[in-house]
Amino acid sequence: MTELATRAQAFCLIAEGVAAGLSGPWRLYLARGCRYVSLSVGDRAEWNAWRTYLGCPELSVRVYDAGGEIRRSSVAEVILDSCRISVELVEEVSTADLDRLLVVDPLVEPEER
Repeated sequence: MTELATRAQAFCLIAEGVAAGLSGPWRLYLARGCRYVSLSVGDRAEWNAWRTYLGCPELSVRVYDAGGEIRRSSVAEVILDSCRISVELVEEVSTADLDRLLVVDPLVEPEER
């Protein structure tokens, strides 16, 4: 399978998800010269819907300070036909939300933590 065909197939998979009723990502990045597609979504419900649709088993969460604002970045990835597809959600959180960061999400399976 050529690089272009793999990227085209990944893009078609995203288009089929939107056609099936998933919210369109607010940013879609197709890397030039490699087999990588990145979707950025707007909220946790969209992120979970895309993770489920793509079957993304891997998850990483990073909390960081962005110029005085605390942000949480959640990333799930899957490799389909040698093409890496990631779904990313960046949320602003306040210090009042920090307790929520420590609570285990009941919707996330133990092997995905």
